[in-house]
Amino acid sequence: MPHFVIDCSEQIIKLETPDNIMQKVYDTAESTGFFTPEDIKVRINPFQYYTTGNTSDNFIHVFANIMQGRNTEQKANLSKQIVLELKAMFPEVPIISINIRDFEKATYRNKKMV
Repeated sequence: MPHFVIDCSEQIIKLETPDNIMQKVYDTAESTGFFTPEDIKVRINPFQYYTTGNTSDNFIHVFANIMQGRNTEQKANLSKQIVLELKAMFPEVPIISINIRDFEKATYRNKKMV
């Protein structure tokens, strides 16, 4: 925990390697100090077929799934920092966004926990 899942148009991974994109999100998440580095997980899903407002504009959207316990200010800072870093990496991409969802401690499980 946390999990950062990057959805993007397929063109994005032609502009920059998936490894570089994922590393940028990882480094930004780590820099906040909210997470243990070995717990940060990042994945990327490039889409060939999509529509953004009835266009085919390139896009990046990050789904951040984090364990509950951070306040709104901390989550706002995390989302702002990730968007700023991706904006710097992809200044020509018109749609760059993120949303943060909390995992509930009481219901989250992984194989080490059972």
